[in-house]
Amino acid sequence: MTCQKFYVVLLHWEFLYVITALNLAYPTSPWRFKLFCAPPSTTDDSFLSPAGVPNNTSSLKGASEALVEAKFNSTGIYVSELSKTIFHCCFGNEQGQNCSALTGNTEGKTLASVVKPLVFRQLGVNWDIECWMKGDLTLFICHMEPLLKNPFKNYDSKVHLLYDLPEVIDDLPLPPLKDSFQTVQCNCSVQECECHVPVPRAKVNYALLMYLEITSAGVSFQSPLMSLQPMLVVKPDPPLGLRMEVTDDGNLKISWDSQTKAPFPLQYQVKYLENSTIVREAAEIVSDTSLLVDSVLPGSSYEVQVRSKRLDGSGVWSDWSLPQLFTTQDVMYFPPKILTSVGSNASFCCIYKNENQTISSKQIVWWMNLAEKIPETQYNTVSDHISKVTFSNLKATRPRGKFTYDAVYCCNEQACHHRYAELYVIDVNINISCETDGYLTKMTCRWSPSTIQSLVGSTVQLRYHRRSLYCPDNPSIRPTSELKNCVLQTDGFYECVFQPIFLLSGYTMWIRINHSLGSLDSPPTCVLPDSVVKPLPPSNVKAEITINTGLLKVSWEKPVFPENNLQFQIRYGLNGKEIQWKTHEVFDAKSKSASLPVSDLCAVYVVQVRCRRLDGLGYWSNWSSPAYTLVMDVKVPMRGPEFWRIMDGDITKKERNVTLLWKPLMKNDSLCSVRRYVVKHRTAHNGTWSQDVGNQTNLTFLWAESAHTVTVLAINSIGASLVNFNLTFSWPMSKVNAVQSLSAYPLSSSCVILSWTLSPNDYSLLYLVIEWKNLNDDDGMKWLRIPSNVNKYYIHDNFIPIEKYQFSLYPVFMEGVGKPKIINGFTKDDIAKQQNDAGLYVIVPIIISSCVLLLGTLLISHQRMKKLFWDDVPNPKNCSWAQGLNFQKRADTL
Repeated sequence: MTCQKFYVVLLHWEFLYVITALNLAYPTSPWRFKLFCAPPSTTDDSFLSPAGVPNNTSSLKGASEALVEAKFNSTGIYVSELSKTIFHCCFGNEQGQNCSALTGNTEGKTLASVVKPLVFRQLGVNWDIECWMKGDLTLFICHMEPLLKNPFKNYDSKVHLLYDLPEVIDDLPLPPLKDSFQTVQCNCSVQECECHVPVPRAKVNYALLMYLEITSAGVSFQSPLMSLQPMLVVKPDPPLGLRMEVTDDGNLKISWDSQTKAPFPLQYQVKYLENSTIVREAAEIVSDTSLLVDSVLPGSSYEVQVRSKRLDGSGVWSDWSLPQLFTTQDVMYFPPKILTSVGSNASFCCIYKNENQTISSKQIVWWMNLAEKIPETQYNTVSDHISKVTFSNLKATRPRGKFTYDAVYCCNEQACHHRYAELYVIDVNINISCETDGYLTKMTCRWSPSTIQSLVGSTVQLRYHRRSLYCPDNPSIRPTSELKNCVLQTDGFYECVFQPIFLLSGYTMWIRINHSLGSLDSPPTCVLPDSVVKPLPPSNVKAEITINTGLLKVSWEKPVFPENNLQFQIRYGLNGKEIQWKTHEVFDAKSKSASLPVSDLCAVYVVQVRCRRLDGLGYWSNWSSPAYTLVMDVKVPMRGPEFWRIMDGDITKKERNVTLLWKPLMKNDSLCSVRRYVVKHRTAHNGTWSQDVGNQTNLTFLWAESAHTVTVLAINSIGASLVNFNLTFSWPMSKVNAVQSLSAYPLSSSCVILSWTLSPNDYSLLYLVIEWKNLNDDDGMKWLRIPSNVNKYYIHDNFIPIEKYQFSLYPVFMEGVGKPKIINGFTKDDIAKQQNDAGLYVIVPIIISSCVLLLGTLLISHQRMKKLFWDDVPNPKNCSWAQGLNFQKRADTL
């Protein structure tokens, strides 16, 4: 006996099992085989079928089954007499070919087994066995059915499957040992048994050794040893998701999903039944998960099933999928829906069936939204029954309520079917804006999906590809691109961040719109991170009003990045709730400060600075943190305060007390504050002297000489005012009468007009001073300084009509203050005149309006009178008695 063959003899209870060497194990077919068992004394023919039963296996059923069972029941053989009879089992096809049952054939190609102890002398037993590996590669299954009805149905039957998965050495598995086999009990019913063997996924390519033990009514059968590779007998799960649709070309597309996740390709068998005017049945094998059926007509129905198997032909066909039904409509559009972009072209084809009759393509007309007939110039005839319409340079679809598409109707000449095709036109011109941060570490891109929000069920994504250096002249979409994750912000924009970045690499990016109808891409744009830098804002910004020059000086420091030359923009304005900004551009990249003229030197200014690349690329930076100016003295006061005096004492005496009154200087005049006031005195005898009055706005002094000149100076931290007002008190000038007349007219409780006339004199008049006071109140005197070239002035104050007021007008000359003109109360005659004049302004418009209204009333009344008197006047041509009368003359008379 050769080294490749050996026998292992095992004694197990009263059973003797003879197992051949492994290379003699019976290699089962990858789908179905048959097990035949018979006594050794039978011939090949009698081996296949029991006595009295024809050899044809088909005759083993039906009436023959009763004969077999009758022979079994009528034998009358006792178990003790059959205990030493041996049956031989082997494998073969349905005709029993290639089946040898001689146990003494040690060189045989099939393996004989010993069946012991209870057998039947005249009756053989035949089994139909099918084994396969489950599609998920986790379970090996053997299914057994008897070719005849089970002759042992009155007895308990048990089937066990013993198996082993030995390791493989040099392409040959190790010889099995008795103890290495594992046993599983099969689930049996009257007509079938099923055995489940768990197979680890890592061992699906190992050789599976197994044999069957069948026990019924005390009789045991043992099959030969079988050897097979589980991976070669895989039975995939039936395909899922079977669906059908009419393609854009008018074909029926049958598609499905593969349920088996196996590491090998599959082939599919599709069978369908078409029931239209002509019934058509077909079965085709394909390697893809879809099949196209041409010549589809409206009103047809299809019943389709699919099953799968390994593409290389090994294994077992899966079960058929559940049948799927599909019926085409009476009006077929292909494609039924189109998704496209603005500016593109789109076409629909249509087959129209009306009352079992297909309409000629020449009789088909097209409508848009059932409101607009499509011009026939857009029609094309594809065939006798297929009409085509084409749209060019499409515009974006405008949503109409819940309809976000345009409905395209295919109609015959008399009516339109309620079914329609859907046209979605989307504006994909999406602007993608990117900016690189000031640290040059990341680039943020933003874009708005507002133009595609009407496309319900769509998803959007940003795709890009990076070029190693710079941007191409014409950016294009590449098949290989990367997806960038973008996050929807609260403002409705999507935001994507690229980090890290390559400053000089060109990033070509576009927006892809994914939808069940297809995908659309926006026009690609290329971004160079170095060209979209948004610099950091300038730092250390300072602002101040310069001393003496009075300019707003702004200084800053340039940001570290980018290293390009930068331009700067300054904005400044008065600090407040609503700042009115003014801007100033600085194009000198080396400049770090700028001086700007401002109108108010004593106000607080807020200043900010930003920058961008000098060549115009990129973005303006954010504004810097605001800097504020401080209010401080920048110049000496522009002038001293205006002042007037109050005289006390007897006017006949030469000495009188004079009290000077002045108003505090405003910031614009003091630039910007007044620390103190100084009054300078000048007389002929005592010379000049000064009095510091601090922050007081009045000073009383004794006027004792013939002429006394005083000047009030305002002093801040820088110095005294340069331009000041002088007032001279002179006894001779106080008698000069320069005011000839003075009148006061009350216009309202808040306004009084003063008018005057001056008499000619030889003195130089500087200005006039008006005084007024309430004689019944002690509120004091009020005064105004007015130019010398006016002869009337409006005084705005709170005047009580029942009170008595005094008005005084003082001429002020260079030589001194002249004699005033004083009146007590308002001018009565002029009051009545003013009231009359004011009444004219009210009465005249009323008179004019009344005249216009009266004239209109007369015209309307005249027309009505003519109609009343002459409506029934007959036509003179039709009445003999009216001929000869002059009706026009009578009308004129009326």
